[in-house]
Amino acid sequence: MSENKTNISELGEFGLIDHLTSKFELKNRNSLLGVGDDAAVIDISEEEAMLVSTDLLVEGIHFNLMYMPLKHLGYKAVAVNVSDICAMNGTAEQITVSLAVSSRFPLEALEELYEGIHAACAFYNVDLVGGDTTSSVSGLAINITVIGRAKKNEITYRSGANEFDLLVVTGDLGAAYMGLQVLEREKEVFKANPNIQPDLDGHDYIIERQLKPEARKDVIGFLKELDVVPTAMIDISDGLASEILHICKASKVGCYVYDEKIPIDAKTSMTAIDFNLDPGTCALNGGEDYELLFTVKQADFDKIKGNPHMTVIGHITNEQDGVYFIDKNGSAITLRAQGWNHFD
Repeated sequence: MSENKTNISELGEFGLIDHLTSKFELKNRNSLLGVGDDAAVIDISEEEAMLVSTDLLVEGIHFNLMYMPLKHLGYKAVAVNVSDICAMNGTAEQITVSLAVSSRFPLEALEELYEGIHAACAFYNVDLVGGDTTSSVSGLAINITVIGRAKKNEITYRSGANEFDLLVVTGDLGAAYMGLQVLEREKEVFKANPNIQPDLDGHDYIIERQLKPEARKDVIGFLKELDVVPTAMIDISDGLASEILHICKASKVGCYVYDEKIPIDAKTSMTAIDFNLDPGTCALNGGEDYELLFTVKQADFDKIKGNPHMTVIGHITNEQDGVYFIDKNGSAITLRAQGWNHFD
């Protein structure tokens, strides 16, 4: 091991992945795509490919059991993995579940966790086909691997966006982040005085978006019905700004995204203002919305316009034009990702 010691927070999650995997080359003909997108792509037939993705959730990093019910955690762990398959324009079919669990968790707690996993498997029509369990010296960690499939000519990568394509987002943004702010606030109040009950009235929507997000499997169905194959796509886990930059980097393009076009629920906006936060900033950088961000050809605009699940928020430009956020005053601001860094 080198005597030089680099703090991995300097690289961030994706910089670390790039650094550690840069020397790996695909050696098998059926490995069509390895690291670098929402899922790996493996050749299985002339027309179809297998999609594989995995995600690790660690107690104290990704979730807090003071306010995250175990049933919700199990559901969410499945949903966020299914979202990765949706982001490739595919269909999830199987999962494996691996747990590291400490002795503080009784059997009944794990049964509750698996009730959530079972509910998600039923909703997304996926099969639990294996996994592993081991002990942990502290807390709970849950890792899920999801397997799906897609027709090869319909797989959507991050790298397919072209100049003049339209930038589209599903649903609304920033709600999960604001739900987290409310839960964290009430956690601190409870820690200061356990006799005070949490004040969650009126926050049902944003709290649900944090505790029980849904993968947009429905949108994949809508796109097929509309006969639209996105040119590039990614799910929004680390914030809109971060995901736009991922698409632009992979596709070697620029982008203009317009503040006034970003869909934000009224409750999200009001809660953000209560916290002295800018709603647009929360939508750009909050993360964990698990909506889909994708690009389509301009020729497909008539097919998606007016669809209540999709909003055009910008357009793709030449790489030399840069990536800009156009605020409500018409000022162009260089877009930067300010979302959560796993290693800070």
